[in-house]
Amino acid sequence: MADIANLLHGFSVAFSFYHVALIVMGVLLGILVGVLPGLGAPNGVTLLLPLTFTMEPVSAIILLSSMYWGALFGGSTTSILFNIPGEPSSVATTFDGYPMAKQGRATEALSTAFFSAGIGALTGVVVITLLAGWIAQFALQFSSPEFFAIYLLAFCSFIGLGGGDPTKAAVSLLAGLAFATVGMDTVSGELRLTFGWPDLLRGISFLVAVIGLFGIGELLLTVQEELKFKGVSSKIEVREIFKALARLPHYWVTFVRSALVGVWMGITPGGPTAASFMSYGLGRRFGKYGKNFGKGEPEGIIAPEVADHSAGTSALLPMLALGVPGSATAAVMMGGLMIWGLQPGPLLFVEQPDFVWGLIASMYLSNVIAVVLVLATVPLFASILRIPFGIIGPIIIVVCLIGAYTVANAEFDVMMAVAFGIVGYVFKRLDYPIAPLVLAMVLGDKAEDAFRQSMLYSGGSLSIFWSNGLVGTLMALALLLLAWPLISKAMQLVRPAQAA
Repeated sequence: MADIANLLHGFSVAFSFYHVALIVMGVLLGILVGVLPGLGAPNGVTLLLPLTFTMEPVSAIILLSSMYWGALFGGSTTSILFNIPGEPSSVATTFDGYPMAKQGRATEALSTAFFSAGIGALTGVVVITLLAGWIAQFALQFSSPEFFAIYLLAFCSFIGLGGGDPTKAAVSLLAGLAFATVGMDTVSGELRLTFGWPDLLRGISFLVAVIGLFGIGELLLTVQEELKFKGVSSKIEVREIFKALARLPHYWVTFVRSALVGVWMGITPGGPTAASFMSYGLGRRFGKYGKNFGKGEPEGIIAPEVADHSAGTSALLPMLALGVPGSATAAVMMGGLMIWGLQPGPLLFVEQPDFVWGLIASMYLSNVIAVVLVLATVPLFASILRIPFGIIGPIIIVVCLIGAYTVANAEFDVMMAVAFGIVGYVFKRLDYPIAPLVLAMVLGDKAEDAFRQSMLYSGGSLSIFWSNGLVGTLMALALLLLAWPLISKAMQLVRPAQAA
């Protein structure tokens, strides 16, 4: 009951003309950021962050979070109409969304994606509402072994449940971990993998890498595909919207499964990208229509979209309650909190209730507004990508490179963005997944720090990861997922033998 009372107080804070106007503006900016490949929510929030320094903290976080939701929705638009994910977490939506659009079912695909995204996001907000206070208390039980176990579980989920070649997923993951080690070792202070380059002392920026991998890399592929975006009709038919809405209850099992995956990957540091891929893999393996995935199956849109948005929303819970961002965008927002003079963690709920519950209440409003706005503005924002590639391509490249430069005002980051663009292009051409690499770059240094701190506490004994029920359960699940490809193959070999 206390949380309900706090939420009602939050609505009194969020439901003002000024804050609703900020939500609308943030959602529209977010949709634009999501539509343009190479920007993405983390970079968009980063570029907008300096403009919030003179605002009240609750107003600033409402604007940034609304932009985040809009970017997630906008990424789905280009994924379906142009086969270009505006957001890293929208990659899985392209697998069935674009085939549906090419079959003349663009309205059905877009409506399915947006309604699924809205349901997923609202699920995440409900989870935050119900668990925020409890998580803040539970946070006191976490130490470095528990944090490392959570990170390891997120890594192993890609190998065990990625749905693709586990060897390629492992290679991508290890590459990301290697990139994460570049720079100064936070424990010993020694330099690693800098090769005498002063600009590498601060490490490789995750945002720069994302700009290159998903922005420039996508444009390189587009150049290869006849220098044009192969878009389909973006006209929205009202009748088809209601037909798509009426069909959604048929997929209730997928909604529940994907929401659980999304909430889990949001609360743990997996993030929306990992959640969307994991949910798509689970849907293809266990879904009623899994055999049709990749051919224009609505369930193939529902699974990643619900997980993506529930994870994106839930990622703010550990940021607020634990001070541990559950996604790259949440990490940028956490930096904003510190700049505004707020310290994320359990005490934030006690010291700044207006801020916390005003943000949570605004999530309900912004996600409902986002669904309406994105349906209304699809033709407008999709028309941006109908501009000839000779014009829009260079503009996007310039925006990407400016974004890379503004991360640290360093020319070296521009070169790194181009280099990661080439890496992204090569990975996609060779069918290596990029999501594990991105996840490893975000969490690699945190996982290493947690592991080394655990070793210091235990005197070098790995038994610390089995020292209590919580960390032991997390480690057991991680190892099970790591070994799942081998277990699955063994089960396939045993079944024919038994049948014979």
